[in-house]
Amino acid sequence: MIRLDLKREPHWLDLGHGVRVHVRPCTTALMMAARASAQRSAISSTDDAQAAGERTAALVKALGRLGIQEWQGVGDAEGQPVSLTPEGIEALLDLWPMAEAFERLYLGPALLLDEEKNGLAP
Repeated sequence: MIRLDLKREPHWLDLGHGVRVHVRPCTTALMMAARASAQRSAISSTDDAQAAGERTAALVKALGRLGIQEWQGVGDAEGQPVSLTPEGIEALLDLWPMAEAFERLYLGPALLLDEEKNGLAP
């Protein structure tokens, strides 16, 4: 059985370390746009494992650029709050703890739904 309980309205995610992001719902359209963006990213590695990591990072960053509408707790080198920009989102998601939390909290629920529809989850 599929449970239709994914968030349908923008909401806040707490990524830890005092950082919060306000995100659009992770819809099919948003996911497809992020996949298309990630596929256009040049993969520089010929090593299969590293190339897979680069593809995953590109997808997470694309989701961030498309999904994050606002943030709190992100500052410059002097600790002053910085404005939300696509480059800033990429810089935030270059930090492993932020990327891992964003992937788990934003993409995770959608992936669980995908597993449920394929009969992989209890």
